[in-house]
Amino acid sequence: MTDKTAASAQPEAVAELFVRHPLWEDALALLFGTAMVALGIAFYSHAGLLSGGTVGLAFLLKYQAGWSFGLVFFLLNLPFYLLGIWRMGWAFTLRTACAVGLVSLLAELTPQWVSFARLNPVYAAVFGGFAMGLGLLMLFRHRASLGGVNILALFLQERFGLRAGVVQMGVDALIVLASVFVVAPDRVALSVLGAVALNMVLAVNHRAGRYMGLS
Repeated sequence: MTDKTAASAQPEAVAELFVRHPLWEDALALLFGTAMVALGIAFYSHAGLLSGGTVGLAFLLKYQAGWSFGLVFFLLNLPFYLLGIWRMGWAFTLRTACAVGLVSLLAELTPQWVSFARLNPVYAAVFGGFAMGLGLLMLFRHRASLGGVNILALFLQERFGLRAGVVQMGVDALIVLASVFVVAPDRVALSVLGAVALNMVLAVNHRAGRYMGLS
């Protein structure tokens, strides 16, 4: 291939990265992604584990005060919508609000649909983290998130090129380590393992410039 041919092909290759999703694909991604996150939450809740971000804060309040996870998660995200509107736009923020609402609802309903006679806590940490990571990946690729730290991580990636997974991993680690006052040390260690599993999915699959789906 000549230099001229390669140069003419390059814009076409770049253009292929930008794929606009129709509305029905966005709707299905919101449903599938939030269902995966809710399944991961069910794993963590049954095993007494925590995650990071607003999900982790909701877990802490659930374990400490016995409050409803879904309600607390929904309320914790409300302040972050202002940052979403300001830096990410109305469309992103509305999708995120829908995703947060769905996770809040499904997190309460999933335990009524799925029960565990036996669940190894290591398995729960790793595969629960994978499930939530895959769910977040679906949401990110359709211009949505689960609010809170997700909004901050996506903003930093789009503004400064920092990987969303790396940013979230750092914040999540701090939140999980702060949980030593609420849960047993072995559950804290497993929660850190779960946070690594979740953010590995994002760090490997969600990089700036690799996938540019539009909604």
